[in-house]
Amino acid sequence: MKNVILINEFMYILFLSLTHPGSVHDKTIADSSSYPLPKESYLMQDLGFQGFDLPGVEIIMPHKKPPGGSLTPEQKEANREVSKVRVRIEHVMNSIKHCHIVRDTTRLLRQGTRDLVMEICCALHNLRVTLNPWGSMV
Repeated sequence: MKNVILINEFMYILFLSLTHPGSVHDKTIADSSSYPLPKESYLMQDLGFQGFDLPGVEIIMPHKKPPGGSLTPEQKEANREVSKVRVRIEHVMNSIKHCHIVRDTTRLLRQGTRDLVMEICCALHNLRVTLNPWGSMV
C-alpha cells in the first residue's frame, strides 16, 4: 500500500491521498491528487517527486548529486537542513505504522477498505499528536 501525506509543522496530518499499490511511483500519485495548499506556502518533498510542481507553492527539495560530479559545501549543508526536517516526517510515517494493519500484509480486498484503514490510522496519529504534542519541526 502506498499513500502520499501532507503534514504541518506540528506533525498533524492535513491530507491523505488515495491508496495505491506499492509499484506506483510517488510523482504519479502526486499528479493524480489535488492538494489543498494555499498560495505562498512551502512544500518539502524528496527526490521521488522530482518534476512535481504546484503553482504559487515554493518547493523545497534536497540537491541531487550530478552524474560524475559532487555537491558544493553549501548544497551539502542545505541537504543536511532538509534531512533534519525529513526525519520528523519519517517519525510521522512510523507513528501511522504503529497500527500493524497498515504495515502487515492485508487481505481486505473490498473496494475502499484499504483507504478506510489508512484514514483511521492517520486519525489515530492525529489524536496522539493532539493529546501529546511533538513540538514544531521548524
